[in-house]
Amino acid sequence: MAVQHRIPQQGGGISLDNFEIVRNYSELFRAKCSRLISETDEACKNIEKDANKQLDRRLKDVQFLKKELELKLEEITVETDDLIVLHSRVMKALNACKDPLKATVQCLEERMKHSPSSSEELHDEVDRELLKEKEVIEGASSVLQRVGEQITEQIRLNRSAKYLLEQDLKEKSKAHCIDTSCMLTTTHSIDSLNKSTKGKTVLPSLPVTPKQWENMSDMNIDKAEQQKANSMSLRALVESLLEQTAADIQKQVQVTSAAFQLNIHDIKSAKSQMEDQLAKFQSELTSQHKTREDLVVAMTETEHILSLAQARLALRGQRPPKEQCHDPAQSRLLAEVQQLTASINKMRKAVAQSDEERRALLRCELELQKNIAMKDDSLYTDEVVCKQHRDSIVIRNF
Repeated sequence: MAVQHRIPQQGGGISLDNFEIVRNYSELFRAKCSRLISETDEACKNIEKDANKQLDRRLKDVQFLKKELELKLEEITVETDDLIVLHSRVMKALNACKDPLKATVQCLEERMKHSPSSSEELHDEVDRELLKEKEVIEGASSVLQRVGEQITEQIRLNRSAKYLLEQDLKEKSKAHCIDTSCMLTTTHSIDSLNKSTKGKTVLPSLPVTPKQWENMSDMNIDKAEQQKANSMSLRALVESLLEQTAADIQKQVQVTSAAFQLNIHDIKSAKSQMEDQLAKFQSELTSQHKTREDLVVAMTETEHILSLAQARLALRGQRPPKEQCHDPAQSRLLAEVQQLTASINKMRKAVAQSDEERRALLRCELELQKNIAMKDDSLYTDEVVCKQHRDSIVIRNF
């Protein structure tokens, strides 16, 4: 504008000095514009260089956090997969407890059903070990059920941490892609960039400081690390628990099986002794029967002799009165009658005593037969029925 004031007026006299001034001012203005262009170009290059430097630094920061996120994502994914496998093992262990528990309960029911009510206790050593076995298996099932629920919850927490990492990584990848595009964008490619972003709605963003931006990723990483540590501790605990549970069940099953074997041996031994006693009682019963028959025969013969003596006395009583002399023959006949009568009475008592002995022997025989039958029933229950149930009990390491 200052140059225009010095332009010569139309219609006036021509002044070369004025033209020279205008030309000089024009040259100065051009020089100033050249400097402005040069300085602006230099400033733009410096600004672009600084912007590229900051973008490059930003890309490195994003790339670093991306690697951290990817590492934690891989770790939490592997840990979650390990937990899923462990959860499957726990569920298999829980299912593996069902058949042994069923067999134990069936053995208890069978033994209760066939248990004698008088000669043996309802709860012997085998029953006590079976009850312990039932308690151990039920306790193991309860623990495994709770552990399964804990693993399910930990898997949920791991997946929650994994989701945050994936979302953060997704946003970091998108930001990295955008900043990379910014790095590669030039004045020649700006038109295509404008066309690609044309029509897209730019969402309002909250102001986030670099420290806050870094802290958000650190929080996600720390949460994933914490859940990973919790998951590893839980896995170690469950591994130990599975090993201990299997060992406890195996040990109790072995103890119960040993109790069964000992009880079977004791039953067979007692049954053998009873059978020996039964054979002796039956032999004694036969001998007692033979003795009674001998007593009856002897008593019959004695009664015949007594009848003879009594007949002689009666016949001698028919002698004439003067001949009724109490001579030695008469005395001997009277003594014989008394002796024979006493003998017959003793034999009658002996026969009655023999009958009593036979009845006692018969009662013992029946009792022995009943006890042997009970032993047979108990032996069949333990050696056959319960063995079939317990053959299905197979406890391997969970």
